[in-house]
Amino acid sequence: MFLHKLSVIAALVMLCASGTPANAATPSQVGFLVVAPDRGFLGNQEVRTLVEEFKKSYPAALGLVGRDYTGVDGEYAVYLSRAAQELKQAGATEIVTIPLFLSEADPILMRIKPLVPAYTGGLPVRWAPTMAHDYLIGQIVLDRVEALSEQAESERLILVGAGAMDEASAIALKADVDKLLGYVKRYKDFRDAETVIYYDRAADNAEQNNREIKSRLLAHIAKQGRTLLVPVSIGPKFDTAMSLTSWLGGQFKQTQVVYKPNELLPHPNALLWLKKTANRETPLSAASLGVVIMPHGSTQPWNDAVESAIQPLRSQYPIEIAYGMGDPHIIQDAVSRLEQRGVRRIVFVRMYALNHHMKSLTDYILGLAEYAPESDHRGRHDHAAEAPPQVRTAALFSTFGGYEQNPAIAQVLHKRIAEMSTDPANETVLLIAHGEGTDEGNDQWLAVMNQNIERLRQDPHCAKLKDVRALTVREDWPKEREQTVATARAAIETAGKNGRVLVIANRLYGSGPYKAMLKGLTYEMNEKGLVDPVLTRWLEDGVRRLTAELIPHDTEQRRIAQP
Repeated sequence: MFLHKLSVIAALVMLCASGTPANAATPSQVGFLVVAPDRGFLGNQEVRTLVEEFKKSYPAALGLVGRDYTGVDGEYAVYLSRAAQELKQAGATEIVTIPLFLSEADPILMRIKPLVPAYTGGLPVRWAPTMAHDYLIGQIVLDRVEALSEQAESERLILVGAGAMDEASAIALKADVDKLLGYVKRYKDFRDAETVIYYDRAADNAEQNNREIKSRLLAHIAKQGRTLLVPVSIGPKFDTAMSLTSWLGGQFKQTQVVYKPNELLPHPNALLWLKKTANRETPLSAASLGVVIMPHGSTQPWNDAVESAIQPLRSQYPIEIAYGMGDPHIIQDAVSRLEQRGVRRIVFVRMYALNHHMKSLTDYILGLAEYAPESDHRGRHDHAAEAPPQVRTAALFSTFGGYEQNPAIAQVLHKRIAEMSTDPANETVLLIAHGEGTDEGNDQWLAVMNQNIERLRQDPHCAKLKDVRALTVREDWPKEREQTVATARAAIETAGKNGRVLVIANRLYGSGPYKAMLKGLTYEMNEKGLVDPVLTRWLEDGVRRLTAELIPHDTEQRRIAQP
């Protein structure tokens, strides 16, 4: 009995030392079952190569299923059971099934989907979305199209899908191919564009239906101008000749159609899509988080000043800077560099004055918005509004912006005033900011500045100032700029008649064009801008807040693991 008590005490001591509650559940371990169509030798080789590359970063296994799938005990059971067992032996406690299929309406996928739990040995199963839902797949189709297109305005585009078993599945499959066509049309303005779906050869009336489709396509091809035919499928590919794409090309061999036998696979975006899907389904660790910060950027002194505010964060997170006004190429480079360092989730910081500045544009570039802003000058210069390239990445994004909406910015403004003010009762302070093109956006900016002025007035020194005013000069919009600069000049002239005028450059760093705009007037300007430890804390707080939302705490991870 004494020895038994000692054993119990020792166990309790060890448990307390570990810091783990006795009833704590082990966090679930996700394994990824990639379910793919059996395409024959060459096609399966492409799929295996893809999945093997995926397995280098994630616990994954491949399960093939064919057109002849007949149920739980059919000939494909061995591939699915073996894949599930491989994941279980690797430590998986739940399975996320990734369908390497374009559409939820694929007849093969529809047959296998409800039966997968029969192969997983009791492990819970959940399904990820199919490929057509992700813009990364739209980019594959766009690449195929751009490889053929010369002058879209005079060309006709036809995207071809396959696999329908009846009219209902043809309609559903077409809806997903239509999504991909919609993506292409954001970037290419074709004279005419449409989608068609061929029937599976095992479908009722397949030969007749496919003959009618061919006749309709031949009528289009006969019209004046180039016709591009692009397969959008992951079809049979026993070898280069015995393949869906070879068959499709043969249907139009004697025509002037522009065609290449390239399907969705192989393509680098297929691997990105698998990884992105896995990232969505996997609890993320602090080690897999990184930060991209997007300031406007200017000359080297401007950039150096801004980077001095960013520097303290570099010891806490992998950080890349993407200077510019939502430049998709610079953003892509920054994101790619983080991914090379093992980052899977990125906090993207719009280091702009207000939260909406650059938001709609960068949300689209990052894949957080479905459509590009058509005419969004809220915080933008008058650049042409067109759909920019979206990042090609497996990373997931969360974003924030709007440093001037941080109440603590009033502390920085107070410093800038205090650095100049000597006799507040005889001084007028003018805060001058960039401004926006739209009246609505400009009014929002002025409202934020006036909120900061109200905070300044709580300070005893600033409360004695003769006046504090917020002004914008709407720098990049000539018509509006003429009026706002005239207003600013008039304000300086009026205030200067009865005391000192102190101009505070209400911008990140420097004074931009203000000296030229205010030439000939009497005033004193503080050009230091808003770069300050307060700005660093705004960055730290924003990243920390989003990080806390992205990474479950230990107790939350245990809650998630509960059945």
